[in-house]
Amino acid sequence: MIKVAKTAGFCYGVKRAVDSVYDETEKKKKLATLGHLIHNRQVIEDLEEKGVKSYTKVEEIPRDMTVVIRAHGVGENVYKELQGRDYIDLTCPFVSKIHKIVSEHHKKGYQIVIVGDRNHPEVIGINGWCGNEALIINALDYEFDDKLREKDLCVVAQTTINREFFVEIVQNIKKTCKSTLIFDTICSATKDRQKEADELSRNSDMMIVIGGMESSNTRKLFEISKRNCPVTYHIETFEDLPQKKTYNKIGITAGASTPGSIIEEVVKAMSENVKNEENFAELFEQYESKTLNNGDIIDGTVVEVRANEVIVDLGGFKYNGQLAADQLTDDPSLKPSDVVKEGDTIKVYVVGVNDGEGKVVLSRKKLVAMESWNKIKAAYEEEKILEGKIIKAVKGGVIALTDGSQVFIPARQASGRFVQDLQSLVGTTVTYKIIEIDDRRKRVIGSVRVLIEAERKAREEKFWADAEVGKRYQGTVKSLTSFGAFVDIGGVDGLVHISELSWNKIKHPSEVVKEGDVLDVYIKDINAETKKISLGYKKTEDNPWVIAQSKINLGDVIKCKIVRMMPFGAFAEIMPNVDGLIHISQIADRRITKPEDVLTIGEEVEAKVTDLNWEDKKISLSIRALIPVPEKVEEVEEEIPAEPMKEEALVYSTDPEVEVEEVIEIEPAEEEAAEAPAAETPAEEAAEAADAEEVAETETPAEAE
Repeated sequence: MIKVAKTAGFCYGVKRAVDSVYDETEKKKKLATLGHLIHNRQVIEDLEEKGVKSYTKVEEIPRDMTVVIRAHGVGENVYKELQGRDYIDLTCPFVSKIHKIVSEHHKKGYQIVIVGDRNHPEVIGINGWCGNEALIINALDYEFDDKLREKDLCVVAQTTINREFFVEIVQNIKKTCKSTLIFDTICSATKDRQKEADELSRNSDMMIVIGGMESSNTRKLFEISKRNCPVTYHIETFEDLPQKKTYNKIGITAGASTPGSIIEEVVKAMSENVKNEENFAELFEQYESKTLNNGDIIDGTVVEVRANEVIVDLGGFKYNGQLAADQLTDDPSLKPSDVVKEGDTIKVYVVGVNDGEGKVVLSRKKLVAMESWNKIKAAYEEEKILEGKIIKAVKGGVIALTDGSQVFIPARQASGRFVQDLQSLVGTTVTYKIIEIDDRRKRVIGSVRVLIEAERKAREEKFWADAEVGKRYQGTVKSLTSFGAFVDIGGVDGLVHISELSWNKIKHPSEVVKEGDVLDVYIKDINAETKKISLGYKKTEDNPWVIAQSKINLGDVIKCKIVRMMPFGAFAEIMPNVDGLIHISQIADRRITKPEDVLTIGEEVEAKVTDLNWEDKKISLSIRALIPVPEKVEEVEEEIPAEPMKEEALVYSTDPEVEVEEVIEIEPAEEEAAEAPAAETPAEEAAEAADAEEVAETETPAEAE
């Protein structure tokens, strides 16, 4: 019985390089490879016949030839040598990843350690990304000196190295060195190939390992197989097969550089010596890819993520699959690297197979859409609430993406209110409900609005059931008008009048709040019939007069600023929105005709609090009280009688917009009259009482409010 390893033959990187070069030869290009394209003599000879020549150095290659960088990759300096020349970079993606790791960590000061064969072109190329300063290890008994033990090490592996060998070396390094970063960079295809060779050789009487004698990965397969199966042969073609040797169980594997045609020839030759004369077609079917058909759903492994597509290894199939970016996801904002990464296992849908071109076209989007359609139908039947991301605006609405299915949401259903610019919704995530479904056309219509309206109705019902005057809420400012701000307090809107927004005088609500602000409000008034709610916002503790009452005491000496002049005195700002009156008689220690004789607007002065009336919001101040009284002069040459002073009775307000209502001049009485005042007539008494009542009824603006 013959069994062929599923992983035998070209790996992705080699297949990509070989296919690309053969494609270029069809274009009649003059090609030159930098080193042999792969470690397979038959392929190299065939390419030479097609005009593809091999060189070891860039300077040896004629300028009119296009240079091909093989899958093994090259050092950084080679790219500099190729500047200004045409070249094709076919470096295996797994090798390119190692270049990036080595370059980044070398720049950070790490000592690079490469586990591999120092003469292998891949290792030479990797070393070229750290200035050729890497420490290359290919022996288990390597000893680090004291200097290296103290360094920070960055360890990588040749992609085709034996995995067990790499693990043992890494363990030794960790025991010996102080600080190490380990990157397992062995190619996934190499790991799978070595694992399968190990299993196959344990159950075979004879093992055949096919591949070039210079191929590193083929030699590793031979070593693994030989360890388990003593009768193991390393051959390049069917001509190297042992003659007339018959075994019951024969295992066949091949290196990453071995073409399928050579494997086919070996299997055909071996089948002639197999017991029971098994049919060659049946034997080779073990190696050949399974038949792929349009519509198949299979699991694959991501081997390369490009800018516009993803390459997927389809396991036992002949070709890798191509998954275009637009077939990976419906979200145009995502790049392939945002969705998958190398090594991921994904389920894909086979869209088309072209054996002539060796091309398999895949789609993940179609598969996801098929799977999600059933979920969408179930959600519609069960009236479930779904979540989706708006991916684009179209005529008449927007498209939401949910589990791979596109759902159309009409413009009138896209929000709880009219949306002028539907493009503004793109990129947002919404919850919606399916309101219509067309199974034949696979068309779905959703609505965000029905959920918003249902939620609003439930909130309104709950609000009116609990609402009462004085109840406090945390609300959100929804809109502003010239007379106030409308605030959402849980499904309903209430109005905070402009007079309720601040203790200061403001011209527009925008001076205090903006849309979206969260406010602590309370219900001042409510009308369940008209559904109108008046809200309060100002807090008593923020009232400047309440604050002033807690800070100012009778007799205090305070600093204040002159803000307004009146004929009877000057108003001084003690703190914002709290003014006190300095009567004209309390401005100076002498008689003045008007406050401007001594004071100026904006001037800061010290004054003593001589009277407090918190109920009427009045504070009396005196500068005169702080002026020292001069000592009395005992001897006066001539005493000049003082001119009688007129007294003034006045009514005033602390509000700057309220004018003085009355100023009354009272002539002083004669001394004798002052000592013995004349009796007032009843009419005079009545007039005085009326005047007093008029003064008492004068309101401040605060009282008027």
